[in-house]
Formats: sequence, C-alpha cells, structure tokens
Amino acid sequence: MLFSEARGLPVLTLDDAEELGTVKALTVDAVSGVVTHVRVRGPHRRETVLPWGALHALGPDAVLVRSAAAPAEVPPHHELPGLRILAETGDQLGTVQDVAFEPGTGRLEAVLTAHGDLPADRLLGLGGYALVVRAG
Repeated sequence: MLFSEARGLPVLTLDDAEELGTVKALTVDAVSGVVTHVRVRGPHRRETVLPWGALHALGPDAVLVRSAAAPAEVPPHHELPGLRILAETGDQLGTVQDVAFEPGTGRLEAVLTAHGDLPADRLLGLGGYALVVRAG
C-alpha cells in the first residue's frame, strides 16, 4: 500500500464502527523502517494521534482501530511526501513522491522518487529538512 492510498481513508472503531475521522498522515521512524503512528483528522479539524499498535486492520476501504486512546508520548511528525532526500554523503537525490509500506505490519518497503525507488533498508534518519539515506 502507498501513503497516498492510506491518506483520506475513514478510521473506524472496531467495537461499534464509530467514525473517528480520516487518515491525515502516517508518522515514520526511519531508523527502524516502520510506521509508528497514524494521524487522524476528526470533526472540526481536530487531530488525534493513534499508535500503530492500536490498529486492528488497514485496508483499501478503511482503517479499523481497537482503541481510540491517545498514546502517552507522541513523536514528532515529518511529512515524507515532498521532502528532499539526501545521501549520507550530502548529495541530493530528489524528493519523496510516495512511500510503499506493508499495511499489516507498518514496515516500510520503499521510498518512491522520480529517479526510481529506494529500498527502505537504506533509510538512516528523518528530520524537518530531509530524509537521509545510505549512499547507494
């Protein structure tokens, strides 16, 4: 699944199918290569952050969550699509167009760019300025 496909999906509670909102963004830990949190835009543009472990299923039509409880700690979020990509050597490698991930586990598979796909195992770090990857 791609980040662009997940964005906008309705987020529903598993027990009573209450709609919490829609997926606004996915937060990533680049070092471990996984999605750690789902950011949900609810009514009145209110944002809720859910840990990946609260998800029951993420499919092409909706996201089902076991619990809508917010995590004790919310990591900083950096929007990947549109972010510049730098090699550890400082060379600019383009910008992130999208990210492919495994919806069952949240494991990143690849970063999609105009110059081709970068395997997720090349990710080294992520910040507000750039996604840093191992030189190829």
